[in-house]
Amino acid sequence: MLRSATATLTAAGVASPDFDAAELLAHVLGTSRPQLPLAPAPGDAERAAYEALVARRARREPLQHLTGSAAFRYVELAVGPGVFVPRPETEVLAGWGVDRAREVVGLGRTPVVVDLCTGSGAIALALATEVHEAQVHAVELSEEAFAWAAKNLAGAGVDLRQGDMADAFGDLDGTVDVLLCNPPYIPLEAFESVAPEARDHDPALALWSGDDGLEAMRVLERVAARLLRPGGVVGAEHADVQGESAPAVFRAHDRWAEVRDHRDLAGRPRHLTARLAR
Repeated sequence: MLRSATATLTAAGVASPDFDAAELLAHVLGTSRPQLPLAPAPGDAERAAYEALVARRARREPLQHLTGSAAFRYVELAVGPGVFVPRPETEVLAGWGVDRAREVVGLGRTPVVVDLCTGSGAIALALATEVHEAQVHAVELSEEAFAWAAKNLAGAGVDLRQGDMADAFGDLDGTVDVLLCNPPYIPLEAFESVAPEARDHDPALALWSGDDGLEAMRVLERVAARLLRPGGVVGAEHADVQGESAPAVFRAHDRWAEVRDHRDLAGRPRHLTARLAR
């Protein structure tokens, strides 16, 4: 079954056919991928269910939509149609935010953390889970994505609001220690080059950001300057081809210090960070 599914997914151009074939079989059998060798032999109903999921994955439906969940750092998130599926590279940005929030705790203060464009709530949940002392706030514009975030953040103590990041959290102006954002950053002209899993299934609000992909980043720069306390920090993800252009959005303004770019686990430029000048 696994060999046949892997061949089908390979022919369909799926990037990780072995992994996806095993994940789908584990999902059908109610076990984990490492435990597959110990699972009982699937019956006819399970074989049929597996073949149906493999066929959908071959049509490039996201793996996480088929299993209904996505792993992110130390948490599992419910995901599906209408919400952006969190990617592993965003875990690095979240980890940077966790470290900065812990530094504030070390100073004897309660860190105030904001996650803009929260989507599934991945970054907000990571911060709330790993830095229990933090006051975490999150905002999402899309009604569909907001519903997923509300499900994932239920009971986590996160202040979740629905709205546009451009005018969000006016009550927090000048008080935020750590601001994080995974904004839309794909140029409209890159439509055809985007993987079908993202282009056809992730919400448009989470993908496209003007002709150069930096429209949302410019909004973020202004919002961060409004929300952060002097000395507060901002971290934002960007496309791997924006390692120069995305930080330049912040370097164009004297109010920012320590503007730096960071690479993801694959060594590609992935997120910028900056500190609001005192």
